[in-house]
Amino acid sequence: MGRLLTLAVLFVFVFVLAISLFPDFFSKETCLYEETAKQYAKGKFVTVDGKKVHYLEKGSGSPVILIHGFLYHSVMWQRNLDALAEKFKVYAVDLWGFGYSQRLPQLDYSFPAYGRQIKGFMEALGIPKAALAGQSMGGGIAVHVAARYPDKVDRLILVDPAVIPYPDTIIGTIYKLPGVGEFLNSLPGDFIMQNNLKSLWFYDPNKVTDAYAKEVLQPLCIKGSHEALMYILRNVLKEPFVESEAKELARTDLPILLIHGREDKAVPLNNSRVLNKLWKNSRLAVFDRAGHSPHEEHPEKFNALALSFLSEKN
Repeated sequence: MGRLLTLAVLFVFVFVLAISLFPDFFSKETCLYEETAKQYAKGKFVTVDGKKVHYLEKGSGSPVILIHGFLYHSVMWQRNLDALAEKFKVYAVDLWGFGYSQRLPQLDYSFPAYGRQIKGFMEALGIPKAALAGQSMGGGIAVHVAARYPDKVDRLILVDPAVIPYPDTIIGTIYKLPGVGEFLNSLPGDFIMQNNLKSLWFYDPNKVTDAYAKEVLQPLCIKGSHEALMYILRNVLKEPFVESEAKELARTDLPILLIHGREDKAVPLNNSRVLNKLWKNSRLAVFDRAGHSPHEEHPEKFNALALSFLSEKN
């Protein structure tokens, strides 16, 4: 048993070394950005700070901007977009490094950088003020925008938000180890990523069909995608997240709706309970039988809650 373990560790070490020496040979990033965006992107493009941003747009009325979380892109909101667009002008944005928005060669990924992206997106489209809805990392970005650019934000919907520190999952800890994330990302096929979606994002793994996983993971073939993922995982999704911005919002009356899946394995439910106590004008809705993406697992319930909250007068 000890010999087999030694051989396995040696194999992984040699493989990781090979990846570092010959990254292009092992890379699954076989797509060029422009060609892939042209073939698969379903929305529009706008340039923000010299970099392309892909977004979906639907409906009319007061603006609502949807901000996806880690790994995903605007496809995350496909079960919510139509319902929200019945009463509002809805934009689902792809963050830089994800989906069909541009990859950043200098790895300039951070909560402040993404805050500037959302602010710049609003200015480019002539949106003076909007409600922001963000899931996980997108929730942290929404909080950052609300704290740093308060005149731009009308209210917040935060879904299992990554705002204050929380323990890493076992999978996250493994991926962050030097070379290990790169090794796992280089393995053929999408089995590991698809399994991560089933085990971390969803309570019901059967909802992660092959077709769904393919649509979520398709943009990862674009060069620079996995490098962006690993950088963000190791350097952005860590303490203090946007804890200071959360405390700034505690001094305001900004309306905030927190929604959290009771069975979330990524961000503990207690984090949203702490935020609900911190923010005096917030409320918390807990979805049973839901993981890290309750708005996808229970779209009808989420859509009804979101529409009611967005329709309230300040």
